[in-house]
Amino acid sequence: MSVAENPRVLVADDQPDVIEAVRLLLKNEGFRLQAVSSPAGVAAAVRAQEYDAALIDLNYARDTTSGTEGLDLLVELQSLDATLPIVVMTAWGSIELAVEAMRRGARDFVEKPWQNARLLATLRTQIELGRALRKSDRLEAHNHLLSADLGVTFIAESDAMRPVVEMIARIGPAETNVLITGESGSGKGVVARALHANSARARSPFVTVNTGGLAENLFESELFGHVKGAFTDAKADRAGRFELAEGGTLFLDEIANITLGQQARLLRVIESGEFERVGSSRTRRVNVRVLCATNADLRAEAAAGRFREDLLFRLNTV
Repeated sequence: MSVAENPRVLVADDQPDVIEAVRLLLKNEGFRLQAVSSPAGVAAAVRAQEYDAALIDLNYARDTTSGTEGLDLLVELQSLDATLPIVVMTAWGSIELAVEAMRRGARDFVEKPWQNARLLATLRTQIELGRALRKSDRLEAHNHLLSADLGVTFIAESDAMRPVVEMIARIGPAETNVLITGESGSGKGVVARALHANSARARSPFVTVNTGGLAENLFESELFGHVKGAFTDAKADRAGRFELAEGGTLFLDEIANITLGQQARLLRVIESGEFERVGSSRTRRVNVRVLCATNADLRAEAAAGRFREDLLFRLNTV
């Protein structure tokens, strides 16, 4: 299978035999499938979770062949997730209906009964294109918000620095999350960049957040993003720093300054890779390595009840 990982596909049709045929076909090819039987079910599923593609019928009401329900659903899906690749299917195909479906956001069109090879090839192509589009969107947002030069030059010749260089060489390639400790001005940020540069993630984003400078009401929006209308100033959807760091490294500086509530939300993402944007119920997943830094004694902070022990446990101290 050419598509990396096991793609998650949403399939919508009101006929159980169609759902079962698609399920068997996709399961044998390594796809993960979720099936629904109505336009409302499609919208609810897309609100709750991100999919690599959707394969949806255009007709749901009995004795209806106009495709109106499916066409209206396409418009709704565009507003929910404009990057979701949608392939429409119908037993009542026509050039006019296909063109209208494309105009409303569909990426491709298949007629029932389908040819298995054609359907699989269509889905694989659209999944690859969809993943590329989502990656492009993340990179564009990343470049817009974080345009600073992320190159790193680490020069250390003294005997005192030799253990640091050896530590970076040893820990850099690992996938473990890391807590970097040291006095202010000791170069914790430089070490973080060097760890990233010496990892398999070096060609992916390195995103920095000064958590100590985040107001309580901005913490979730900054780290996890928000959807349009989530609060007064949310004029458009916005990706958070975790999404911008997808595939790369997120460096959280001044980690000791965040509240216990913020620590709990951070711990969930570190443990599961899952979060929701502010104002959305859709669970998103990220693949991010987390580096943290502080000049505080977090063990003492944990003993005093000001820092979560389970969060500290998730971070390897250097």
